[in-house]
Amino acid sequence: MKYFNLVVLAAITFFSCRGKQQADLIVFHAKIYIVDSAFGTAQAMAVKDGRILATGSDTDIRAKYDAPVATDMNGKFIYPGFIDAHSHFVGYSESLFMASLFGSASQEEMVQRVKEFADGHRGLAWIRGRGWDQNKFPGKAFPDNTLLNQLYPSTPVVLGRVDGHALLANAKALELAGVHPGQQIQGGMIETKNGRLTGIMVDNAQRLIYRQVPDPTPAEFRTRVDAAQQKCFAQGLTTVADCGLERAEIEGLDSLQRAGLLKMRLYVLLSDRKDNLDYYLPKGPYKTDLMYVKGVKAYADGALGSRGACLLAPYSDRPGWVGFLLNNPAHYDSLAARLASTDWQLCTHAIGDSGNRMILTVYNKYLKGKNDKRWRVEHAQVINEQDFDLFGRASIVPSVQPTHATSDMYWAGERLGPDRLKGAYANKRLLQQNGWLPLGTDFPVEDISPLKTFLAAVFRVDAKGYPAGGFQPENALSREEAIRGMTIWAAKADFLEQEIGSLEAGKRADFVILDKDLMEVPADGVLNVKTLATYAGGRKVF
Repeated sequence: MKYFNLVVLAAITFFSCRGKQQADLIVFHAKIYIVDSAFGTAQAMAVKDGRILATGSDTDIRAKYDAPVATDMNGKFIYPGFIDAHSHFVGYSESLFMASLFGSASQEEMVQRVKEFADGHRGLAWIRGRGWDQNKFPGKAFPDNTLLNQLYPSTPVVLGRVDGHALLANAKALELAGVHPGQQIQGGMIETKNGRLTGIMVDNAQRLIYRQVPDPTPAEFRTRVDAAQQKCFAQGLTTVADCGLERAEIEGLDSLQRAGLLKMRLYVLLSDRKDNLDYYLPKGPYKTDLMYVKGVKAYADGALGSRGACLLAPYSDRPGWVGFLLNNPAHYDSLAARLASTDWQLCTHAIGDSGNRMILTVYNKYLKGKNDKRWRVEHAQVINEQDFDLFGRASIVPSVQPTHATSDMYWAGERLGPDRLKGAYANKRLLQQNGWLPLGTDFPVEDISPLKTFLAAVFRVDAKGYPAGGFQPENALSREEAIRGMTIWAAKADFLEQEIGSLEAGKRADFVILDKDLMEVPADGVLNVKTLATYAGGRKVF
């Protein structure tokens, strides 16, 4: 009888296992935010071939599926892999190998950081840095190149402002670029004082310098990209939109993904240059498992911090100055006309209320009411009260970066005055236009951290918890809205919502495991949340 019972038990076990579907990975004893239409949760998830087989209770998933790897999450929290809807991934990869000037409190500190970097990297053909912000300097005036000229008379130096819309170049860099005092350029500014070049170049003027900087070698490009994707994975980011790349950069990324060296998912916007458009547009969007080249990135104006944003009325702290458009209005009209009959998505940077009005008017002209083309306005930072409805009227997507509000809040009122400030960084009002809102960081302009995005979106405070009660708290998002903005809505902005952005069956198994629950953690604990692991396509990448 004992022998008979053992045979029956073995048979039951055998047929039970045979009846289970084979998976590659099971995670269980977790709180999984699926981010489906109901914002539902689950305890367990099964993954096979890089895709999600199912989510459900621990009992159901373990009864239906078997896997060589079954991981007990011990009650930890799983979200879809975070998606940054607006970044500069390649630019970020470059910045990791430059002098970091972020947070410099004075011009002297900025130059000292450059010196320390140069001393540690002898023999550089060009000395480069990024991250200075004159609003953090005493007097808030632009720096000049006097100290750089003294330190580096024969080596070109170029230091990018935090927002990428201005730079400081030393005399050697200006000489190599052929820049001369008093020179003018459309959509930009070359600062001259007392007949002398200060080294400040704003918006389109920067091209004169950057075209002189040597391109990276393939090996350098590979090293930079790998460093950048590892930084992303450590933050729980599995997909980013890179907003504005040249053909050589796109081909460089494509070669890395073909070689199996690129692990990040990238949604790529072409830089608005004639040679890029002439090459790519006739071919149509390009898609692989990891890359989707489908958008075109244009720039309407500059940035508020460098007073290049185009305003309807003069800056409150610079009478008579309204900023500028980076191109003639006819350029944006012709670009929209060219793309309107294609599958390409138009995404235009617009900061000032004048820049936004111009772009929204052009978009409405060609989109002609509700549609699913998902043309985007990147930043949508300062909107005139009369213009908010132009988004919803033509299904135009405002693509916003919550940390811009909490970075700029210290001086934005000086630029705009109290009345215009009410229509700035208005994330909640913009969400109401279409019922969804993609969120990003604009890294390396802002910190790469999705946690800082969440903190700024929900609580409207910076990393120091300032200000008490939040900056313009009427435009705060709910926790659920912020999570959707960092996952499924960001995926939708990239036309990838059928593949990523939620943990629904059939989608790619991109997910992040956190030690605390973003739906519950208090404001002062958000930045203490730890990324325990990141999975891309079912594989652990961090």
